[in-house]
Amino acid sequence: MSSTIRVRAVASGGTTVVQALINHPMDSGFVKNSKGKLIPPHYIEVLTFEHAGKKVFTAFWGPAVSKDPYIKFTFKGGAKGDDLKISWVDNLGKHDSLTAKLVG
Repeated sequence: MSSTIRVRAVASGGTTVVQALINHPMDSGFVKNSKGKLIPPHYIEVLTFEHAGKKVFTAFWGPAVSKDPYIKFTFKGGAKGDDLKISWVDNLGKHDSLTAKLVG
């Protein structure tokens, strides 16, 4: 299985800019399918980014976040070649993680 996470993290001048795209349906539980039945809720609850063993960003999401969410943020620190670990867990217990290298 390929990862559901795509990430680009650029370290420059003492800060790192992270952009991530996560392939996930993010179903709210309020939308009906073609037969008129509600699609059960299925959404990411916790998204975490770690650098050098420390959490640099944590998001607590719910059903209001759109399909295939995109996130962009900046943190202090990071150098070219450092690892950035990204992980998520959804309301059904499914999860994914990826370790990416920072580029300079």
